[in-house]
Amino acid sequence: MNKRLQVSAGTLLLSLSLLVSACNGGSGGDNTKPEETGSTNDIVVNTTPVPEPTPLPYDAPLSGVKLETEAKARPIVVMINNYAAARPQSGLTNADVIWEVLAEGGITRLIAVFQSTNAVTDTIGPIRSIRPYLIDIGDSYSAVLAHAGASNDGYDILQHQGKPYLDEISNAGSYFWRSKERKAPHNLYSSLEKLREGADMKKYKKDVTVPAYSFSEDGAADAGEPATEISITFLMQSYKVGYAYDAVTGLYKRSIGDKPHIDLNNNEQLSGTNLVVLGARHKTLDNEGRLSVDLKSGGSAVLFQKGKAIEAEWVRSPDGMIRIVKDGKDLPFVPGKTFFHIVPNNPTFAEHVTWVQS
Repeated sequence: MNKRLQVSAGTLLLSLSLLVSACNGGSGGDNTKPEETGSTNDIVVNTTPVPEPTPLPYDAPLSGVKLETEAKARPIVVMINNYAAARPQSGLTNADVIWEVLAEGGITRLIAVFQSTNAVTDTIGPIRSIRPYLIDIGDSYSAVLAHAGASNDGYDILQHQGKPYLDEISNAGSYFWRSKERKAPHNLYSSLEKLREGADMKKYKKDVTVPAYSFSEDGAADAGEPATEISITFLMQSYKVGYAYDAVTGLYKRSIGDKPHIDLNNNEQLSGTNLVVLGARHKTLDNEGRLSVDLKSGGSAVLFQKGKAIEAEWVRSPDGMIRIVKDGKDLPFVPGKTFFHIVPNNPTFAEHVTWVQS
């Protein structure tokens, strides 16, 4: 046999021997089968980078929430009945800002500021009357005022100072409706769609400069102390307001009279990312208990956000807005809904707001 063939044959025999030995588990004679693996043809490696979501380009001026289109609408400020028989109210979850202020008799009224929402057909109410200091709050937003009736001095301001207002009693009744499910006067409602129609009918100016708050994702909470359970009293215990902080959502869940405060439209509990309590001088004007509230002089305030309480002051800034400051600097809000609460300074401001860390 040719020598080259002999070498090749020997090499072939050696290779076959090694192959048989490997199949038998090596020289130890272990018959355990090797673990099967998938074909490399089945492995798919996705090397396409996942794009970051494009941030929405606009901020709502009164809530700081990101929007796809710019919010340019003139604010509508609605006087909301907060009498026990009027709760739960409708439409408050759509408001950018909500104020709670004393009316006569120790009850409170809610002033809901609508600007950036697209939920224009949702029911809003029940709607009640307006007072001079409520006009003042609405004016600070360059808003159209929606209400049902007014005090005598309220009507004097509205009618003789050229205010943009929609009153169910005197000038815009067709833009409101009465619900048969509740008794008057706790059954008057409207919607942003109807109120904007009314404002157009009255030819109220649309092109106004909408004021804006300053916002930061971090807010000003690094300057505060822990506060996750908040209690606010005005005059009557039945109007005691409570908030419980949810660290997962960053929201304060609202209760009133020790019960969750619900929006009837969607059965959701009202909540906010910022809570402001400010003290102001209150004066009783008549036997009906009508009030004047000093919203010019400034005073003590507390800002709650991100589970913290920041003791501060409120001022009336040159643009007419009430702003919260500390050491002379405007405190930013966290993007989301803000609740303002105006409490009396008597006997002391501190007696109307308390907080603890739960």
